[in-house]
Amino acid sequence: MHTLIILIATGFYSGYLPKAPGTWGSLVGLLLFLLLHKLSLPVYLAVVAGLFIVGSFAAGETEKILDNKDPAVVVIDEIVGILVALIAIPVTPLNLALGFILFRIFDIAKPFPIRFVDQRFHGGLGIMLDDVVAGIYTLFVLQIAARIIV
Repeated sequence: MHTLIILIATGFYSGYLPKAPGTWGSLVGLLLFLLLHKLSLPVYLAVVAGLFIVGSFAAGETEKILDNKDPAVVVIDEIVGILVALIAIPVTPLNLALGFILFRIFDIAKPFPIRFVDQRFHGGLGIMLDDVVAGIYTLFVLQIAARIIV
């Protein structure tokens, strides 16, 4: 069971890739988005919500298994965060690149309230929430940019 939990939490072990595990996890999320983006919006949102729930559990359990608070190898939060960032975004190379870059910036810089959420929530839910908020920030900026550029 530990193997399955760690497999999920680390994004199929992408969190173990060298340097910047969050970036690797975000790339896995981007690839997953490319598989899911043609789903209807309600189904896409249900998949993302399901991944959030499973990811919260897996991230929290991985903390216990590794005896490490918010271990860097846990990247399910980045995967779900970028899936949030790209909700209903027109799929173009520019939008995907902007979404990826903006999400990484928000995730790393943690502007308010991302840092607040990161500091106040703990365990699996805490690991997941700050990236979801970073995804919401990215989604907001991308939606505005899509309307200005198009």
